[in-house]
Amino acid sequence: MNIELIQYLSQFLLENRLQTFENVLKLRTRYLTVVLEDLFQAQNASAVLRTCECFGIQDVHIIENRNKFIVHKEISMGSNKWINLHKYSSSANNSIAAIKHLREKGFRIVATSPDPEYPLLHDFDLSLGKVALFFGTELSGISKNIVENADEFIRIPMFGFTESFNISVSVALCLQDLVSRLHNSECNWQLNKEDYDEILLNWMRHSIKKVELIEKKFNKLRDTNKKL
Repeated sequence: MNIELIQYLSQFLLENRLQTFENVLKLRTRYLTVVLEDLFQAQNASAVLRTCECFGIQDVHIIENRNKFIVHKEISMGSNKWINLHKYSSSANNSIAAIKHLREKGFRIVATSPDPEYPLLHDFDLSLGKVALFFGTELSGISKNIVENADEFIRIPMFGFTESFNISVSVALCLQDLVSRLHNSECNWQLNKEDYDEILLNWMRHSIKKVELIEKKFNKLRDTNKKL
């Protein structure tokens, strides 16, 4: 059904708009995802979403233990409507719930930290499987739960006195390195056909005015054709 609906909705988009969607989707990935634990500053949260979208990350996972994740529209620049946000806020321990969910989906749990004992970012091996990259709260970083349950750790090299980068800067530095290497790797990082179509359909729905009425018309036409 998605294919038929996509074909039907295509007539309501300008050709260059549809081509832009297709060009962006070719560079989208679900091989690498970002997980944000307990961010409390809307400016940081929104900047991270914008960075993820710009680097082609389709899914961002949001853990809300103590702090509610708030999007600042002027900073996110609408980036949140092009990516999938997955929130964990209903469990006794949302960090553990996120880890369990992502591990079941085949992701390696990779925690970021400035600890000098951890391996450097540029030494991280992307070829070993899908990556869920965890970033912690602005003040204290990743929680003890993440540290104790992570599969691997990475750190960004630093050469000054300050102990850590701003969270949005950390995400940008990690993604610039990892996404660039991913695109030049032999990893199967691009979207499969099912994900491609699902995301394309969602983007179309965001872009077409009165799309609910148009879909109702499509469903009515389809049901009529089935009866013939």
